[in-house]
Amino acid sequence: MPDKFIVNKSYHKSRLDKWLKEEVINLPNSLIQKLLRKNKIKVNNKRIKSSFRLSEGDSISIYNLSKYKPTDLKKKINYLPSIKESNKLEEFVIYDDSDYILINKPRGIAVQSGTNNLKNIIDILKKTKYFKYTKPYIVHRLDKETSGIFLIAKHRESAQFFTSLFRIRKIHKTYLAVVKGEVPKNLKKMDDILTYNEKNKETKLKAVTFLKVLKSNSKYSLLELNPKTGRKHQLRKQLYIRGFPIIGDQKYNLKKNKIFKDQPMMLHSFKIKFIKNDKKFNYQAEPDNIFKKNLNLYFR
Repeated sequence: MPDKFIVNKSYHKSRLDKWLKEEVINLPNSLIQKLLRKNKIKVNNKRIKSSFRLSEGDSISIYNLSKYKPTDLKKKINYLPSIKESNKLEEFVIYDDSDYILINKPRGIAVQSGTNNLKNIIDILKKTKYFKYTKPYIVHRLDKETSGIFLIAKHRESAQFFTSLFRIRKIHKTYLAVVKGEVPKNLKKMDDILTYNEKNKETKLKAVTFLKVLKSNSKYSLLELNPKTGRKHQLRKQLYIRGFPIIGDQKYNLKKNKIFKDQPMMLHSFKIKFIKNDKKFNYQAEPDNIFKKNLNLYFR
């Protein structure tokens, strides 16, 4: 008798091979193809290909599952938050419904785990009441030291929707930043080709950001930033190459300026807006007390 599984909402429109690896057993692609050719995996009692897109409620039959062993891959180490941490993060929730949640992300916490970041927003959210019956899906990025509004999808279909909106630039974000130096008020657009070097490969990507000077003096400027593209470290890199590094940015800064040492990064994701089901949505996240306190110091 085959082992039988029912596809849940999270894997609606997902590929069969992706579902198999994440939900049942992590097998090499070559073995998955072999099992499909031999009719050892069926969907709704029908023969299919690995690229087949599943639907919620599909019945999947797998024959002789117990004889296979998962591939020997390093497993991701999840961060196990305390009850206090999970409860604390719930205080930062701005909006919640069945499709997505918005939080005012605290500075100093990475969105997801990495080599140097075990503690992260996603693993903490998993333990909150908002994800009791589902799991969080990342649809955009926010740097560890950046605070502010952050959107997380609650199921795969919602994640696909928001990822698509970001890709076609139909989600509009506004940031607040305090930079070193007096930014000229006639600088209203930053249009660059940014260079990235990853895995011994150089990539050049176009980056466009609109900006407005809200306050300035001889030492600092408070800016409103509206990125039209979503490149890695886009705002930080674009301001740095113009000689206006963000205060507290430990990566993109003018090395001789001691003002950056031990300072929080003054970059805050302030607003987000988009259209969903022909309805306009606008959300805002107030800067934290650290941001407001420093703002008062810089513009006394």
